[in-house]
Amino acid sequence: MEIKGFGVEEWLNENEKTARLDISQSTIKSLTLGELLKFDSQDPTEQITKYLDTKLNYGWIEGSPEFKRLVAELYANVDSQNILQTNGATGGNFLVLFSLLNPGDQIISLYPSYQQLYDIPKSLGVKVDNWDIQEDLDWQPDIEQLKQLISPKTKMICLNNAQNPTGSLLKESLLKQVVTLAREVGAYILADEVYQPVDKVDQFMSVADLYERGISVNSLSKTYSVPGLRIGWVATQSSKLADIFRKYRDYTMISGGVVNDTLACVALRNRREILLRNEKIVKRNHEILRKWVDSQEKVDIIMPEQVSTACIKLNIEMDDETFCRNLLDETGVLLVPGNRFDMPGHARVGYCTDTDTLKKGLEELAGFLKACQ
Repeated sequence: MEIKGFGVEEWLNENEKTARLDISQSTIKSLTLGELLKFDSQDPTEQITKYLDTKLNYGWIEGSPEFKRLVAELYANVDSQNILQTNGATGGNFLVLFSLLNPGDQIISLYPSYQQLYDIPKSLGVKVDNWDIQEDLDWQPDIEQLKQLISPKTKMICLNNAQNPTGSLLKESLLKQVVTLAREVGAYILADEVYQPVDKVDQFMSVADLYERGISVNSLSKTYSVPGLRIGWVATQSSKLADIFRKYRDYTMISGGVVNDTLACVALRNRREILLRNEKIVKRNHEILRKWVDSQEKVDIIMPEQVSTACIKLNIEMDDETFCRNLLDETGVLLVPGNRFDMPGHARVGYCTDTDTLKKGLEELAGFLKACQ
């Protein structure tokens, strides 16, 4: 099995701990443990004391009944028995791809997007056709291209909705057309939905609700601001699919851990309060980023939805990797170069960090850009 290096993860693993101003990340400003527990109680110490008697065994293998019930509440057509806890969304994506794909299969993947969705299948001997997002369509793909690519041999369509790094949300009308095409050939649809817009969570069109062979992957890492818990899930209408995932899950993950499951339930019980907190951060920082780009001659952007990641276009002669490396070395500001997403000439901005860090980072970035050709 051969697989390419994971571009964005390799870059962040190398650089994120040394950055002075990290505006590269894709999480809405992470909650502290104390902040999370305050949503359940005014005194976090009481909560922690209660957990001291928690036995550190494996806990519930698929996720606790409360966890599964709370996650199922996020969907209209998914039973709690068809929710399987995973190690973040990356674990969920891997589980689905590993469970359903075989050498010689053919799939279609939105491209570029999250690298897992096309390079894991390639490593498994799967033929992958790219369904391209297009800058001149505001980072939307063209449905006519999908119509040309899809065939009775297509086993799966892989989507990233909203998209990383552009922050673009697939339009509801387009998503329904994708479902229609998939249904005609019996293809699965896997959708990594970890970047749900904070202002539209209740209206978000999940593929697991839209399609009987739809598989939604999500986690608490981005929209819910607790990536350190490493808790995600796979959701589907189909009990048959859920049973397939159960079998393969036994080979890849035992449980998410009893403490992490408990804290995940705290986040899910208080999701509306967390979303209100995060909506304020996203809207405030979204406007700061928009005004900053408007003031820059060497930067363009298609503004993202109310999600935690954005992609700027660098109108400079220097290649994006060299630019980001020099920017970090000279200013301490961290971005992710676009070529780590197969998007040369661009860079990912994690604009939903704390507002002071964003302002300072953009100020340093503006000064550095002035010196670039």
